[in-house]
Amino acid sequence: MAVSAVGSDAEAMCPYRLVLEHVTSRWGVLVLIALLERSYRFSELRREVSRVGRAVSEKMLTQTLQTLERDGLVHRDAKPVIPPRVDYSLTELGREAAEQVRALTLWTERRMPDVERARTAYDEARDVSSSRAS
Repeated sequence: MAVSAVGSDAEAMCPYRLVLEHVTSRWGVLVLIALLERSYRFSELRREVSRVGRAVSEKMLTQTLQTLERDGLVHRDAKPVIPPRVDYSLTELGREAAEQVRALTLWTERRMPDVERARTAYDEARDVSSSRAS
């Protein structure tokens, strides 16, 4: 995956934000969490990631894996056999990132009722203030 001039400028300006975007992207989170359990072949990983929600396209999974590989989080092991076999696994850096992402995911699951209550209170307060302004 080639890095465009625009991508290079963005990386130079805020490399931290870009890594966070890669790790916390919709598919990045699911790939990292899946690979925490074990290595996967491409088609297995696609099924595993799609099991959680909407199906991931081959193109999107390929792009996500290439991005995570470029960031040093995913290892791509292409074996010279027929038919070709490619396995994906986490690097040490990737395992560390995946554990952080999983912790945030578990926190979200645990605290979602609190978030929903806060949203309801916020929306109700906004409705009351909107009706007063009318």
